[in-house]
Amino acid sequence: MTSVAIGIFDGVHAGHQEILSEAAKYGSVTVLTFDPHPTSVFAPERTPSFLVSLEDRIALLKSCGAQDVAVLPFTKEFASKSPDEFIQEVLKDQLHATHVTVGENFTFGHKAAGNAAYLKEHSGLEVSAVKLSENRGSAISSSRIRTLVVDGDVERANELLTRNFYLRGPVIHGEKRGREIGYPTANIGLADNVTIPADGVYAGWLSVNGQRWQAAISIGTNPTFPGIRGRQVEAYAIDQKGLDLYDKEAKLEFGFRLRDTLKFDGLDELLAQMKQDCLLAKQLTSF
Repeated sequence: MTSVAIGIFDGVHAGHQEILSEAAKYGSVTVLTFDPHPTSVFAPERTPSFLVSLEDRIALLKSCGAQDVAVLPFTKEFASKSPDEFIQEVLKDQLHATHVTVGENFTFGHKAAGNAAYLKEHSGLEVSAVKLSENRGSAISSSRIRTLVVDGDVERANELLTRNFYLRGPVIHGEKRGREIGYPTANIGLADNVTIPADGVYAGWLSVNGQRWQAAISIGTNPTFPGIRGRQVEAYAIDQKGLDLYDKEAKLEFGFRLRDTLKFDGLDELLAQMKQDCLLAKQLTSF
């Protein structure tokens, strides 16, 4: 029995997890997902930023019960397939599906002509259409989580994700100003089109090579210091000394938003605030 769950599954949030749980009732779960995002083919200017990379999406899907993940390249040629061609060529011939699980708003085939009802009527397969999960009166969706993250509301985003929102990337060389003032930070290099929280200071965790430290995280341009400075994501591993993290891959988890980015009148005022930020971050992440 091959139970196929279909979707983009960006973030693998609580709603996606319900689809996977439903699919698991009907056999070994194979997830069918797509890359790149379909919007990048139909309307590139509206392509959404992603919550996790494709690699992490696959890992998260497997951690939530998928035995296998099939990634189909989403191209104009693929998008031109009729609903019947998709059913026969992909679901039956390639994946040997016996049961299909989708969200109730799922569409497929040329000009989105197919939907969950079409699958039930025309596929000859057993089909489950899962009602969209809700949280606080609104549907849980990747777009809603993106909005929360971009607004800096990482706590609400984490609630919908059922885990901490995180960024992943190499530790790159920055201005080394943090090291000079006693707060050496790891500057994170990020992929294009990744979802980044609003400018501000956050409490979270920095992980490198299997080690995980409490961290104070800053996003922004550091307006206290003069000069043109691009937007940066950097983390200070609280109470850690002498870390050499350059060029290593880091994972930066966001737990709590502490404050907005502020411009201080001088270094002493900035250092006093940074000390308070680190004390609060350490308190909030001590669990």
